[in-house]
Amino acid sequence: MPSSSRRRDLVSVQLGSAPKRQRTRSPASNGIRARTDRAGNEDERERAGQKLPEAVRSEITASVRGSQRDRVLRAMGLAAESFARGRYTEALKVLQPVAGLAPEASSVRELLGLTFYRLGRWREASRHLGAYHRITGSYDQYPALADCYRAMGHHRKVEELCEELRRADPPPDCRVEGRLVLAGSRADRGDLKGAIAVLDTVPNLRHPAERHLRQWYALADLYERAGEIGHARDLFARVVRYDAQAWDAAERLAALS
Repeated sequence: MPSSSRRRDLVSVQLGSAPKRQRTRSPASNGIRARTDRAGNEDERERAGQKLPEAVRSEITASVRGSQRDRVLRAMGLAAESFARGRYTEALKVLQPVAGLAPEASSVRELLGLTFYRLGRWREASRHLGAYHRITGSYDQYPALADCYRAMGHHRKVEELCEELRRADPPPDCRVEGRLVLAGSRADRGDLKGAIAVLDTVPNLRHPAERHLRQWYALADLYERAGEIGHARDLFARVVRYDAQAWDAAERLAALS
């Protein structure tokens, strides 16, 4: 059984918070400059909503009545900035009081869902991420939604969502995220063989993308847990060959050598 620190490293791979990349990023926070100062004065708070991407502003403008529109835009802008800086409690404090004014705004639902997700509040996260999918038909946050159910122990639901995701044929990064969640769910239940089968799909590519490194790392962890040390060593070595700083792969390779 891996140590708790190693399990945290694997969780970071599965949730997308590993170094260099953060998977569960809301489009609402794209293009918003992370500042070292807080948006504390009124002028700054007013400008926060203006920094939102135009698509987000347009959606909120169309879905919220005029008397409340500026309030929602301002809160959304501030929350998106806080989310981008990793201040999830702050983001929730700003956005949650006005979220009910825009129940059909997908950007609000998505940002709320991802904020709850980052805070480990799985039930609330699943509710908002599910609403986001219902409104948009998009599967891009399905891995996070499935991971919420995994965290709550609803593994049958994880299987269902990941099968829906597979059939939807999403972009490659999203597809790999789904595989990581499904493999983690099966491993949680002690089905290491089934978990390995989910991830053992990537050949030894000459020019792997980061998603391939993530999948190799998670697969190496599973092989180590299953006692197949040779396979684990080869996969950790493969990760290190392309990125010596990836997670703790170099340390784990050294420990197995």
